Amino acid sequence: MQNIRSAAYAIAGLAFVGLAAAFAVSLTLVIGALLTVTLGARMLMGKTKRAPVYAKAKRRADMRVWDDGKGKIIDL
Repeated sequence: MQNIRSAAYAIAGLAFVGLAAAFAVSLTLVIGALLTVTLGARMLMGKTKRAPVYAKAKRRADMRVWDDGKGKIIDL
C-alpha cells in the first residue's frame, strides 16, 4: 500500500510539473505573439512620408558672417 501511495504522489508531482511547464510555454508564446504584433504595427506606422522643410533667410540684411581665422561662420 505504501508503494502505491508513493507512486500516486510521484505521478501527481510529475503531472503538476508538466502542467506548470505547459503553462509557462503557452504564456511565453502569447507574450511573444503580442510583442511581434506590436513591433509590426509600430514598423508600419512609422512609414509615413514627411515633406521636407526648407529654411532660408527672409532678407539679405539678416545674414551675418564672421571670420575668426579658423573658418567662416554664417548666421542666417
